[in-house]
Amino acid sequence: MLLNEEEITGSLAGIVGWQREGACIVRHFKFDGFMSALAFVNQVGAVAEAADHHPDIRLFDWNHVELKLTTHSSSGLTRKDFDLAGRIDALAPELSNQ
Repeated sequence: MLLNEEEITGSLAGIVGWQREGACIVRHFKFDGFMSALAFVNQVGAVAEAADHHPDIRLFDWNHVELKLTTHSSSGLTRKDFDLAGRIDALAPELSNQ
């Protein structure tokens, strides 16, 4: 079920570093090196697969990762997106220097 604007605003307040871009939430991560960024992408992939909810992932400039979450089947933001963002954030302190 799509979230309404109030639910989206409230959910964004509960996750650090994520910003809304249209029908997506987006976060950028910067790492010390390529292998750290790649390790993070692989961990995100495992968490996403377990949740059966998959972000758009972009690894660029050798040490930056951009994640975009949206529920494609609903054409917008749902609780799944914010739940996965929280799970991803649990990985971030160990791997991100932001």
